Amino acid sequence: MNQNYLIGDYKNTYKNFQIEVPERYNWAYEVFDKWAQDPLKLAMLWVDKDGKSKNITFKEMSKRSKKTANMLIGLGAEPQDRIFVMLPRLVEWWEIIIAAIRAQIVSIPGTVLLTTKDIEYRLNMSGAKIVITDRDNYEKFESIKGKCDDLEHIIVVDDNLENGILNYEEMVNKSSSNLPNPENLSSDLLMGYFTSGTTGYPKMVLNTHASYPLGHIVTGKYWLDNRPSDLHWTLSDTGWAQAAWTCFFAPWNMGSAIFIWDQRGRFDAEASLKILEDYPISTFFAPPTAYRMLVQENISNFKFKNLRHCLGAGEAVNPDLNSTWKENTGFHIWEGYGQTETTLCIATFPGIQYKPGSMGVVAPGFEINIVDDNGKILKYGEEGEIAIKIKPNRPVGLFQGYWDNDEANTNSFRDDWYFTGDKASQDQDGYFWFVGRGDDVINSASYRIGPFEVESALAEHSSVAETAVIGSPDNVRGEIVKAFVVLSPGIHPYELTIEESDSLKKELQSHVKNITAPYKYPREIEFVTELPKTISGKIRRNLLRENELKKKSL
Repeated sequence: MNQNYLIGDYKNTYKNFQIEVPERYNWAYEVFDKWAQDPLKLAMLWVDKDGKSKNITFKEMSKRSKKTANMLIGLGAEPQDRIFVMLPRLVEWWEIIIAAIRAQIVSIPGTVLLTTKDIEYRLNMSGAKIVITDRDNYEKFESIKGKCDDLEHIIVVDDNLENGILNYEEMVNKSSSNLPNPENLSSDLLMGYFTSGTTGYPKMVLNTHASYPLGHIVTGKYWLDNRPSDLHWTLSDTGWAQAAWTCFFAPWNMGSAIFIWDQRGRFDAEASLKILEDYPISTFFAPPTAYRMLVQENISNFKFKNLRHCLGAGEAVNPDLNSTWKENTGFHIWEGYGQTETTLCIATFPGIQYKPGSMGVVAPGFEINIVDDNGKILKYGEEGEIAIKIKPNRPVGLFQGYWDNDEANTNSFRDDWYFTGDKASQDQDGYFWFVGRGDDVINSASYRIGPFEVESALAEHSSVAETAVIGSPDNVRGEIVKAFVVLSPGIHPYELTIEESDSLKKELQSHVKNITAPYKYPREIEFVTELPKTISGKIRRNLLRENELKKKSL
């Protein structure tokens, strides 16, 4: 094994690691186009939903992304304008994101699971001028475009479109592939992912042109262990930051090709194992939920001839899951931790000792401690908040801040620290041990779901007087969304028959599905007469979670 790609002597690597950030930087020209100098070098192996595959070289995607950039500029997009990109796993998503970097346009990816209400909020919050989507999602944007003052163009990726709809392929084909490096400032805005939302609506996270791509050098080199000869596969929707992490910047920083399977609908564990067997995938990332589903299949029937390295993130990788996967495949799942707001900042790196249950050690380039609410560093073993040191030097890979949200920025950046909101402890060897989230975000099947949005949707139903939403433990998904509902006056939960109660629960579930994204609906609903509250009237979700944990552990 080539030791150049392993973290090796962790203490020395950590001590000596440094990323120089130039004053001007454009990743598309500085990194992607460098790999494109080899006309045959593979950038992507793409497989459509019917199983047909296509090889795309760095050179081909470089040319296409320049044409796409010129198309966007031709529509009037100027540097630092925002475009909203909502596509399934189509090749166009990757060339659009690269094109936005070239044109200095801020791309805002969104999952195809978003509803019109979700979309309207994101478009108005970001001030996006251009939307690029597919035929299946076009009507969502068409129906709300009159409510989005900044929206000027909706472009659709599809072969057969009615007159009057902007056709992506036609417009790209008419555009020039000549576009020089703009040599923009490193501090210019690059991308804007939305968080899940906890005590309020989702926040827009701002990443810059140099810090975010360069920060993912650590992700690609030391964690993914990617090399120019690799084919890397990440199981992730294009709307989540994980897509930018491990199937965009990190592997392409290292010159690896990425594998993309345009699988639609529910996750198919057996089909995914067949993909791992049939294609020359050497490094593989999946959320723990997917691994839990994969190990339920008869893995011994599959042979992974090319696979050499497996990773997981998005939630804690349980030691039992890790050992089960290794027993059946021979591969360890290397765990990583980070946020939408960061690149990889804590991980179990190949080449260092693995401690079962630990989330790992600090990634090179970061200084991280466990602190109390005042930023005081706590003793080994004490539980506190994971905090990233931002003074005297702000780490490469940390976001710039939240868009148009002074309150969130003030709460997150205090004194010398960025407070992550996640709780953990640290042992004397420097290993971190995850405790839980400091906020109320629900982590279900690696979807981070803010309870506020679900509660808001439930509150719109005439039968609901008050509600609290939490994550309830689940063996497969990690957590499921559970709602505690106080019914409106005149409707008493104890007076409902079993049939009436079940019918109302289904009605509320359908109601939430229609208002917000389908994956956010409460899989369990419990009718209660009151909710636990503080003296000031705030709902104590922590008590609900504790009671739920006790109930399900009996």
